[in-house]
Parts: sequence; C-alpha cells; structure tokens
Amino acid sequence: MTMITRGSFMKQSLIATAGVSLPWTWARAAGANDTIRVGIIGFGGRGREHISALRKVEGVKIVALCDVDAKILAKGVAEFEKRGEKVTAYNDPRKLMEDKDIDAVSTATPNHWHALLTVWACQAGKDIYVEKPAAHSIWEGRQAVKAAAKYKRIVQVGSQSRSSQGIREAVAFIRKGGLGKIKLARGLCYKRRKSIGKAEGSQPIPEGLDYNLWSGPAELVPPHRNGKFGAVHYDWHWIWRYGNGDLGNQGVHQVDIGRWFLGEKTLAPQVMSIGGRLGYEDDGETPNTQIMMLDYEKAPLIFEVRGLASAADTDNMDKYWPVKFTPAPQKAAAKAGKAAADMRSVTGGRSASDPRSSIGVIIHCENGFVSIPSYTQADIFDNDGKEIPEYKGKFKGADSHFENFIKAVRSRKTSDLNAPILEGHLSAGLCHQGNIAYRVGKKASPGEIREQVKGNQVVSEAFGRMCEHLAANGVDLAKTPAAISAWLKFDTKKEQFVDNEAANALVKDKYREPFVVPAIS
Repeated sequence: MTMITRGSFMKQSLIATAGVSLPWTWARAAGANDTIRVGIIGFGGRGREHISALRKVEGVKIVALCDVDAKILAKGVAEFEKRGEKVTAYNDPRKLMEDKDIDAVSTATPNHWHALLTVWACQAGKDIYVEKPAAHSIWEGRQAVKAAAKYKRIVQVGSQSRSSQGIREAVAFIRKGGLGKIKLARGLCYKRRKSIGKAEGSQPIPEGLDYNLWSGPAELVPPHRNGKFGAVHYDWHWIWRYGNGDLGNQGVHQVDIGRWFLGEKTLAPQVMSIGGRLGYEDDGETPNTQIMMLDYEKAPLIFEVRGLASAADTDNMDKYWPVKFTPAPQKAAAKAGKAAADMRSVTGGRSASDPRSSIGVIIHCENGFVSIPSYTQADIFDNDGKEIPEYKGKFKGADSHFENFIKAVRSRKTSDLNAPILEGHLSAGLCHQGNIAYRVGKKASPGEIREQVKGNQVVSEAFGRMCEHLAANGVDLAKTPAAISAWLKFDTKKEQFVDNEAANALVKDKYREPFVVPAIS
C-alpha cells in the first residue's frame, strides 16, 4: 500500500478536476470483527453528536479529529485526552484523507463542503457518513452518487428518520393502501429564526479560524455578518454561498420523509415557490417565509417554512393540524402531569392533548392521515382526527443511524444502508429545486399571487394561511412583497430545468481551486 503525500494529493485533486479518475486504494477491507477507525471532520456543532454516537458503537474507534477552527480542535483533542484516548489532530481535511490508518469519515461541516468531502473520501478509499443535506447543489449531489458507485464506497447521509422502525412501518402501511391513495404530502418547518442583524461592512475573521479552509469550494470573501453566533459560525445557513436556508437545513428531513412515503425515486418534474425574507432586514439572504410545491404525478409534495413567530408579541410558533382541533381545558392538561411531559419528550413538543405540529410531516390520504412529528414517530388517524392503531415500532434513538452505517461498512453492502447517498441526493435536490424556483421568482403583490395560484387549491390555501401569519407579525405584503416563481419544468433524467437558463445556472455551484468538486464519469 503506497502512502500518498499531501503534494501528490493536491496534484491528483487537480487531475480529478479535469475529469481523470484517481486509482486510490488506501483503505484496508475491514473484516466483520475488525475495529473500524473513524476520523471526524467538523465538530463545532452537530459533529459533537457524531462523536458521541460513534463512541457508543461497538467495534468503532475514533482516531482522528479535524476542524478548521483551532479552538474547537484543541478542545476536542483535550476531551479525548481526558478519557485516555489518543487522536490525531488535523486542521486540513486533505491531510486527514491521506491518513492510511483511517477507514471511515464522519462529517458535519457547513453544507458547501458536504459533496466535496464525500467525493474526496470515496477517492481516498474511505467510507463516509455525511450530514444532510447531501450536497449544496443538485449537480454536485449527483457527483457524490457517482463517486460512491465508482469507488465502491459506503456513503450514509444523516437523514436519521430512515432508521426509525416506527416510521418505516408507517411507510409500508400506507404504501400497501392502509388509508387509500395518498392525496398530498405536507412538510412543515415552523422554526423561530430571529434577525441576524446588519453588519457595517466586512467583519474580522475569528482568531484561530483558517478562513481559507472554512470557505473551501466557495468564493473567498470576507464575512459580512455579526449575529448571535459571530461573524462566521451557524448563520452561514442563511447565506446562499454556504447554506440552503431552512428548506435545506431543518426542512430536508421533512422533505425526505414526504418523498419516502410517496415512493418517488427522481427529482420533481415541476416545482414552484412563493416566499421572501420578511419581517426584518438583515444580512441573511435565504427566505424565512416560503411555500414550495413539488408536482409529482402520483401526489404533490408541499413544504412550508416559517421563521417568524405566530405573532409579533411572542416567540411561540404556529401549529398545523389537518382537522378541527379544540385544545383541552387547562385543568385537564394539568392532570396529565408527568405523563404529558413524557409524551412531549417523544413527540417533538406535542402533548397528549395537543397533537398539532410546528415541525413535522402530514401525509394526507383518502381515508385518513399520518402525522410524523419527530425523527422517530408516526401516528395514524382517520379523517376525523381519531387515532387508529399506532405504528411506533422499535427505535433505539438517533444513534442507531450510525450503527446502521457501521453495519454496512462491515458488510460492504450498500443495500444495508438506511439512507444511502442516492436517497440523500434526491431529498436534498428537491430542496434545491424549491430554492432555485424562489431565486428566479419575481416580486408580486398579494393580489397578483392569488391570481397566479387560484387554479391550485393546495397552494392557494397555503398562501392564504401564509398571509394571515405575516399579518399577525405586522408584515404588509403590499409594501414588502413576496416573490413567486412560475411553474418550472424539470427533466428528471438530465437533472436540468427545461428551457430556463436562469434556473439552470443555479443547478451547479461555481468552485474555487483547489476545492473543486470533480465531474465523476
């Protein structure tokens, strides 16, 4: 086995950019009883949970940590040392990829790094668990799929709902016709997102952060935000250069579940969007209020984003329920006591007396609906909202998604994965379709939007509720109009929009050398 130096890695990376395949065969073939040695890339946020989960998986040893923030890296290494565990520290993921003692990688970097790290890991002969969304753009998601196949690597995407036995059973029940035909899949992301403020000019780069590496594939520009999380961290979600808004952040989980129930294996043939960044002016770019409609032939999938609260004088969020709902009396709710608290802990915030959701999925069927209020649970109701046999199944928690990844690493069977890269690409791609529709849309008055959507009952109803929500927050759409796109047609085989240059210009990112996602043939 030949050790490749960083210089040769860089040279071959540039060759890969030109479309030449790389004959890397660094990783050993792990046997059923071998220790799987894992390197973690990016653990300032969600990556800490990767560490916690993987440390619990039998036969796994974390041997390396990588982060471009020196403070985060030093703290992580120190935590391992306190437990008497030795790890190698890297600030550059390219160096970690060269490490022949690493079998697999787990990464939770910002979105614009996901696909490139996936391709690099595959080329380096390493398996990878990559956080959602699987990619920052449609095109690079497809390259990640091709890389996994070409280099025969195991690639799991962090869509942990796919490892919920309860949801899996509900999907099977609905697909067998348990509630008749699906009429509509609805995703909800009503999640409070306050203004990140407006910075006065470029902001200083945080001490200890390698901003060139942090920027990676994206254009190298000074940070221009200074919100709660500082000039760089977390608020990148709301900047197109790095993130995908809440549709591609929280929402990709719910979009994935909706597509799973529908059984669709392509991107949507048609998409449209309505929305805007409304209620405040800040340095964020992505919409905090949005409706996305994906028009599949079998049944449509609609998604709603709300970052503003239910009203201007509260931080409580709106809740959705498809049938008439009357909250239980306060006294009755109080009697629920610990049982209600326990129920809330497993239903993502719902109580036994309040089944409504702010974040979740509703699958509307002919003879009832399924409510998926969390990553682990699915509840089934008739058309009057009366619960019918539960399909909660057996679920050990989100950590089992990592166990599933390691199982596939050992078996070398992609079929063992609950969320393989193809599924991750398609669900992320739906979010990208919706965001692209939003970005090529045009601002219009409320009356013009109503006129444009009046032929679609589902969108029209959702827009009506969106207007009520905005009015409760003091937003006048006549003065600060939302944007609406036309219906954009999409070639699901070519993964390109039909006769729309503006939309197709956003299908693929522009990359900065040497951090270029290569075209995989």
